[in-house]
Amino acid sequence: MLAGSPSSARTATTCNTLLRELQQIWMDIGENEAEKDRMLLELERECLEVYRRKVDEAATAKARLHQSVAAKEAELATLIASLGDLNVHFPLNMETKSSSLKAQLAMVSPLVEDLKVKKEERIKQFADIKGQIEKINGEISGYSQFVDAVSSLNLEEQDLSLRKLGEYQSHLRTLQKEKSERLHKVLAHVNEVHSMCSVLGLDFGKTISDVHPSLHGTSLENATNISDSTLEGLENAILRLKTEKKVRFQKLKDIAGSLFELWNIMDSTREEKSYFSRITSIIRLSEAEIVEPASLSLDIIQQASQEVERLSKLKASRMKELVMKRRSELEDICIKTHIEPDPSTAIDKSNAMIDSGLVDPSELLVNIEAQISKVKAEALSRKEIMDRIERWLSACEEENWLEDYNLDQNRYSAGRGAHLSLKRAERARITVNKIPAMVDNLICKTIAWEDEKKKLFLYDGARLVTILEEYKLSRLQKEEEKKRSRDQKRLQDLLLKERESIYGSKPSPRRASSFRMTSNGYRGNGNGSMTPTPRRSSVGSPTMEPMTPRSYSGRQNGYSKEMRRLSTVPLNFVAIPKEDTISFSSVYGSEPGSPLQS
Repeated sequence: MLAGSPSSARTATTCNTLLRELQQIWMDIGENEAEKDRMLLELERECLEVYRRKVDEAATAKARLHQSVAAKEAELATLIASLGDLNVHFPLNMETKSSSLKAQLAMVSPLVEDLKVKKEERIKQFADIKGQIEKINGEISGYSQFVDAVSSLNLEEQDLSLRKLGEYQSHLRTLQKEKSERLHKVLAHVNEVHSMCSVLGLDFGKTISDVHPSLHGTSLENATNISDSTLEGLENAILRLKTEKKVRFQKLKDIAGSLFELWNIMDSTREEKSYFSRITSIIRLSEAEIVEPASLSLDIIQQASQEVERLSKLKASRMKELVMKRRSELEDICIKTHIEPDPSTAIDKSNAMIDSGLVDPSELLVNIEAQISKVKAEALSRKEIMDRIERWLSACEEENWLEDYNLDQNRYSAGRGAHLSLKRAERARITVNKIPAMVDNLICKTIAWEDEKKKLFLYDGARLVTILEEYKLSRLQKEEEKKRSRDQKRLQDLLLKERESIYGSKPSPRRASSFRMTSNGYRGNGNGSMTPTPRRSSVGSPTMEPMTPRSYSGRQNGYSKEMRRLSTVPLNFVAIPKEDTISFSSVYGSEPGSPLQS
């Protein structure tokens, strides 16, 4: 019997009362002492068995509680280790150990439940992050099948700490950045493919779907593929489209070149050309600048090809006319540049060869085109000399004007514009004085050109150096003639003075001014000078005019009259030598009424 507690005292009292009642009953019954001892012994044995059973049950319950506390402690330790939560301290200190098992269990159980909830939340975080990682890895690797992130999470994951969670998050951010870069690259490639498909007139949807179906008409279930194979496919597609664009652009340029050539040959109207204005605007651009939709489509190229084919057929039927036209253009260019054209393709010869069938008109046209190109190139190399020739001829025209001006009896009158003519005469005299130097420089330039080109510089079929040398010679002879004319005039004046001194009479001014020297082609102009009559010198004539290219070419046997047509300036030029024109006022100052006479 347990003593010390109220329940024990009550139990003992009850047991004693019951025992006394039992003894009274036995006494009433008359049981002997032996039987009483036996029954008391049996009663003690039964009580002992009850106590023993209750002790065993209590011991069993204690063991179960101890086991539960140990299990909870182990689970708590496992959760703390798995979660890495250092803020949760192990609660079983010495005081806790001295408390009852139920108290220990009641203290550990809430901690375990809290950590279980935290673990479930942590597992969901890990599952979400790992699911995103696996999804991005699948997109990058090309494996697009969606896998449930929670089911794919390894539930045996031992490390659920924040450190591990941070590592997964860092890895996820790296993958997200890579995905963003790949996505931008894919979109850039797709836009480039779209732009080139638009220019080439190709089906963008089919082209991009051939690379990967997800690139066209994507949905949530079918995300845009950003794998290496997709990027490589896009790059290859762009390369193919660039190559195709380059080939088509070059083809269109070639077709356009033929089209322009045929337009020039066939004299196509502006209306005919306007239908292909889009093509002409395209070929003026560089390949990179072509962005207009369908500008390099097969339809555009086919239209241009058909036009070239049509014009080529029309050209064949009009080839003879074209040959004559291009030959005329060649002759016009030769006339302007004073170059002799190739006589092998002359109009009459070309007509005869085409009519007889001895030559293909196309070949003849190509030959004439080559001659035109050659003449243009030669004209370009002759430009500097031709410019000098023009300046020389202009100076000769000024010389001719000055001659006519000197013949004018009223040049010093106070009429309208007389001062302008006088100023021009002074400028013309300065220009005329430069003619000898201009001729010498022109000869030097021409000889240098001939040395460089290894051929003669011909002007309307005659060598320019020869023309210039003859011009210098004829100019020298002209100067000598002028000198003799002045000597004759002085002699005439002397004879007149002698006649006046003998007879005392003076010829009338009218007769003196109308005096003619018909033997040498000079005439008096009333101011004491002799001017050559404007007529061409002939062989054996004592008076020779200076030969310029315009007058010299008239003596050559040209290929046609048009080749011999020259400038409208007079054919004779009078040069005023330096020794005879030292001072403009010395010539005119002795005349009455001269504005230079003081």
